[in-house]
Amino acid sequence: MVNQHLIITLLCNDKPGIVQQVADTIATNGGNWLESRMSQLAGKFAGILKISIAAESVGVLTESLKALSATGIQIQIEHADINALTTKGRTLAFELIGADRVGIVSEIAHAFSEKGISIDELETQCSSTPWSGEPLFEASGILIAPETINKDDLLHRLDGIEDKLGVDISITEQL
Repeated sequence: MVNQHLIITLLCNDKPGIVQQVADTIATNGGNWLESRMSQLAGKFAGILKISIAAESVGVLTESLKALSATGIQIQIEHADINALTTKGRTLAFELIGADRVGIVSEIAHAFSEKGISIDELETQCSSTPWSGEPLFEASGILIAPETINKDDLLHRLDGIEDKLGVDISITEQL
């Protein structure tokens, strides 16, 4: 029996039971839930997950998952290539905090991209500063940088973003 790996994305209005519906559909059709990231944002529930399933069961599972659209769950399914090369390099963690403004993610994403750095994980949130109530933006993530990256060049580029946007950015090497 050959297993296939699938990447499933879902989006719907947030309500109790969404994960249960998707998990039951996967399990009923012989799928094995491997990894996932899910979150509620502004009244919507979004998720991405990786499953494995016997190749001969992919069609039936696909139809069963697509049928969830009747309950308001939008599903997209892609075949995953588990043999695809993952990005190799130095693993860095970053954190950013500062006053919220338009363009912060664009600026840091551009800086990372121009240095050949891949964003492996990214989490952002807006809150209020405790002392003034002003909007506060926070971002953190995991980066995969080329082994040959010049960390001083990267820090210099990030210093420019800190000055331009009034944010603090820290980078730490992960072992």
